[in-house]
Parts: sequence; structure tokens; C-alpha cells
Amino acid sequence: MLDELLTIKFEYPYILLIIVVFLICNKYCKAKYESFYIPHLEIFEKSSGMRSSFITILKWITILFSIIALASPVKELDTIKNKKDGIDMIISLDTSGSMREKGFNPSNTSQNRWQVVQEIVNDFVSKRINDNIGIVVFGSTVMTASPLSYDKKAQERIIKSLNIGIVGDKTALINSIATSINILKQKETKTKIIIAITDGEDTASNIPLSVVLKLAKKYKIKIYTIAIGRANTYTLKELSNISGGKTFVAYTKNDLKDIYIAINKLEKSKIDQNKIVIKEYYFFYPLMLSFLSLLFFVYFKNKREKL
Repeated sequence: MLDELLTIKFEYPYILLIIVVFLICNKYCKAKYESFYIPHLEIFEKSSGMRSSFITILKWITILFSIIALASPVKELDTIKNKKDGIDMIISLDTSGSMREKGFNPSNTSQNRWQVVQEIVNDFVSKRINDNIGIVVFGSTVMTASPLSYDKKAQERIIKSLNIGIVGDKTALINSIATSINILKQKETKTKIIIAITDGEDTASNIPLSVVLKLAKKYKIKIYTIAIGRANTYTLKELSNISGGKTFVAYTKNDLKDIYIAINKLEKSKIDQNKIVIKEYYFFYPLMLSFLSLLFFVYFKNKREKL
């Protein structure tokens, strides 16, 4: 019971300060009455003292609980986030044979390109807690490694389990964008983006670039492309320019890390500003107590005055 009371908050806590105003007025704003001398007044005062104290208590109960009711005591039961203000995002990853090349991380030359990408993408995904993220990988063909999901832990495990050549050693970049668009096109979110990373030219796609560009424009999907090393950026720039995205080039691990930091800043989810808080209101209880106290106050006040 005590734990439940501690979870109750006031929507308008500053209204409680009105109690101070009543206390000050009670001391300094007393009405002035004409004075009469009545012999043996102390006998009358003793007989009415208890009743007078009771009326005073009723008066303050009425005032106190009326103010508490106005301050609106509430208990927050749950918070629902408006997912439509989040971001639906597909991360398209190149797992072709060229990702075996080493030297992308100057501080650890034994790491290949894919190992660096795994590490940085996992860090990026873990920070996008409000976003609905899917993972697509491409080589000679395309595979959806993870559907759109808010389960970041599961996606981190999926990314760690992926290997170079899992869908072949060639590069089907445009096909991967088409698959990503197909996943995103039915979603109702305001922001839909694709982040595609590759280190080579497209050598395996059978879908024309022009078709993919039209689809991206039609479904208002923004595409960010990242080129690793000296990859040909012509196709990447075409994809990002038509969709309002941006093309980045990374020559080292630190470059790639900075790129994902930049994208993280560019695409901020508004979901934290759009929450629906389910509340249970308790103003009725102090209000009812105040009302009952007022009835008794009026009754005993009138009764005393008739005596």
C-alpha cells in the first residue's frame, strides 16, 4: 500500500502552494468584530470550545483536500511510444569476396574489411533503440538476414554470425537496394531509409538502376551509400542523389566510424517526443472527502449559530 502511494505524483504540484496562502490569511486576515462585555463568558467558552475546534478541523480538511484535488494526483501506469514517429531502416551490407581484403584498420592490419564493418554496424544498431531496423546482405545474390525489428540484441547476434561469401563472392548492390525498398514500401512511418555499404562495383545485379531509382522516389525512401576504399562511386551517388540521401567514402576504420556518427546525427528519431502516457487519476478521492467535510462544516456551523 505504501509503495503504491509513493508512485502517485501531482500533475500540477505548484497548486499545493495555495495552502501557504490560506495559512497566512488565517493569521493576518481575520475579520474584526464589535466587542461586548459578557459576564461569566468563560463558562460559555468551555461548553463551546470542543465544538468550535471540531468545526475548525472540518474547515481545514475542506481546504486541504480541495487543494490536493486541484493539484491532480495521478499514477502513471504505462507509456506507449508512437512508433510512426520512429524510423524504418534497412542496413544493406556487402559480404562479397573483396571484403576479405585487409589493411582497412591501420591499428590492426590483421582485421579484414568485413570484420571492421561488423564491429561498427553493431555499435550503430545498438544506439538506434527507437528504430525499426532490418538487415540485408548481398554478394552474388541477396538475403534478408533480419526483418524489421526493434530487438537490437537479436540483430547484433545476427550480424556477428554473418560471414564473407555467405551469398556468393560477387556484388549485387542494386538488387539489394531493390530488396530493401520492397521491405520498406509498405510501412507507414514518416521516415524510411536505407544505408548501403560496399567496396566494389555492381557485378551481379539483374535489376536496372533506373527501376530502383524510380522505386526509391515513388516510396520516398532516402538512401545513404558508403564506399569502402577506392570503390566506384557513380552508382552510389546516383542512388543517394535521387532519394535525398548522401554518399560517403571511407578509407580507414576511423573514417567509417565517423560516417556512421554523421548518419546517426542526420537521422534522429522523433519518437521520444511523441509518447502517450496512460495515467490513473485520483483527484476524485480528495475531492469527495473535501465535499463531505464541507457538508459537515456547514451543518455544525449553522447548528452552533442557532444555539
